[in-house]
Amino acid sequence: MTTEDSTDKTTRPLLEWLLEKYPDTPKKRAKQWITAGRVSVNGVVIRRPNQPISDPPVTLVLLDRRATALDCGPAGWQIHPRVNLLYLDAALAVVNKGPGLLSVPAEPDDLSALGILADFLAGKLRARDRGIAGRSLPPVYRRLEPLPVHRLDQYTSGVFCMAMNAAAREKLIDQLKAHTMQREYVAYVEGRPPQPKGTWRNWLKLRDDELRQFVISAAEARTTKDEVMEAITHYDVIAEFPLARGAGVATKLRLRLETGRKHQIRAQAAYAGLPLVGDRTYHPKYHGDAPTARRIDFPRQALHAEVLSLEHPDKPGSRMTWTAALPRDLQQLDAALRGGGLARVIRSSGS
Repeated sequence: MTTEDSTDKTTRPLLEWLLEKYPDTPKKRAKQWITAGRVSVNGVVIRRPNQPISDPPVTLVLLDRRATALDCGPAGWQIHPRVNLLYLDAALAVVNKGPGLLSVPAEPDDLSALGILADFLAGKLRARDRGIAGRSLPPVYRRLEPLPVHRLDQYTSGVFCMAMNAAAREKLIDQLKAHTMQREYVAYVEGRPPQPKGTWRNWLKLRDDELRQFVISAAEARTTKDEVMEAITHYDVIAEFPLARGAGVATKLRLRLETGRKHQIRAQAAYAGLPLVGDRTYHPKYHGDAPTARRIDFPRQALHAEVLSLEHPDKPGSRMTWTAALPRDLQQLDAALRGGGLARVIRSSGS
C-alpha cells in the first residue's frame, strides 16, 4: 500500500468520525452538534460537517451543551431588515440596529431589537441570507433569552449588547458603572468645535416626562433636590464640511462615552453649540415652529454607535470588540457633504 493510499483511508469528513465515536447518535443530531460549535479537534472548534479530518478519535471532543459562540461572519446574520446579529453565545449577544427601531420595548407590544432577537432564538425568524449554512438556529440556542443591558435611542443606529442570562447581565452592567465598557459613536453636527479634540463635562437633569435632558450648572446640581447626573463625553474631529450659500460648517465627530446617560450625546452637543444634524429634540432648526430655510434635510439625528468593546462576562480578561459600518443613510449624507452636492442636503428658501 502506498503512502498516498494510507492517507486517503485515514482522512474522512468530521461527521463520519463523530458518528463513529457516537454510533447511537442520529446523523441529523450529529450535524447540529457540529454547526452549534460543540465539536472540537485538537482543541479547535470545527463547524463544517464535511471538513476533512485525519484520524482524530483521541482528540475529537464533544463539548458540553452550553451554546458556544455562533459564527456570524464579519457582517453578521441579518435576522430582520433592521437587525444584524454580530455575536451570540450563552452569555452575550451583540447586534447592529438600524435607525427607527427601538432597542428594547417601552410597551409589551413594541417592535424592538430585543424582541426580534427573542423571536429568532425561539425559531420564529430565520437569517435572511439564504447562503448562510445553519440559518435555522441549532436547538442548543433555543434556551437563551435576551435581557437588556444598555440601549440606543430609537433613531440612533449601531451596535449594542444584550445579556443571555441574569448573571451575565449583572457583570455587563457592572462594566457600564465602572466605565470599562467602551462605546464610540460617529456624529454629524452643525458648527465647528473650538478645538480638534476635547471633553464635554455637564450635569444633566431629565425632564419629568423623561423625553428631554437639560444641562444645568454645577452650582445648581449641588443645590437641586431633583436627581441630576454627570455626563462625560470625549470628542475628536474627523472632518469638516463647508455648507452651501455660506450657511456655516458641518463637522463629523468621533465621540467616546465615559458615562452613558439618556440622550447624553445629543444634549451635550446641542449645549456646546454643535447640535446634531436632524435632531428633532435638541436642534432648534428642526422644531415645529422654526423656519425650514437652510435646514439640513435629514430625517433623524445623524448619530451612529460604531464601536463596542467589553470584557466577556464569562471570560475574565478576555476583551472583545465589534464595529458597525455606517448605515446607508449616513453614507449618503457623508458623500453629499464631501462631494459638495449640498443642494441635495440643504433646504433653503430658494430650493
